[in-house]
Amino acid sequence: MKLLNEKDSLVIIIDIQNKLVAALEKDTVVSKAAKLVAAANILDIPVIVSEQYPKGLGQTIFAIKNQLPQNSEIVEKTSFSLLEEDGMLDKIKSYGKKQIVLCGIETHICVHQTAAALLDAGFEVFIAKDACASRNKYEFKQGIERMQSNGAKISCLEIILFEWLRSANHPKFKEVQMLIK
Repeated sequence: MKLLNEKDSLVIIIDIQNKLVAALEKDTVVSKAAKLVAAANILDIPVIVSEQYPKGLGQTIFAIKNQLPQNSEIVEKTSFSLLEEDGMLDKIKSYGKKQIVLCGIETHICVHQTAAALLDAGFEVFIAKDACASRNKYEFKQGIERMQSNGAKISCLEIILFEWLRSANHPKFKEVQMLIK
């Protein structure tokens, strides 16, 4: 199995919005996704954020928005797969990255359909499972299993961060490590 490489990674956050988070039983997805975004910011890894119909579902939760790197893009969408939005595949390709770290809400709908489209487009997809959520545990489990059977690599925040770092000698090690202490 191939490890993540910080120089070849792009983070995509799917629909972690106010009303969707409010519908969850717990919101650990917010804290894990915020740490993922903070680490991407520290390591200069680009981030794209999607918002499913923000007029109805609200904007990206502040804890995540507050951590975004300056050049991050927030993309409004109505399709379940981010790649169904006009120009998104070309936009993602324009970053020149092969590894996509993906997380968000709802795991079995928007995250799953985005992962499938990214895999079809030839990207390596890494799912930050602990930064994903669905309103229903069964549907969450099915979404994760489906993405894995399609070829996505199921991971978690700490695995992702330490694969990006590779060593305690990384110049940003202590800064990233502080996110999980």
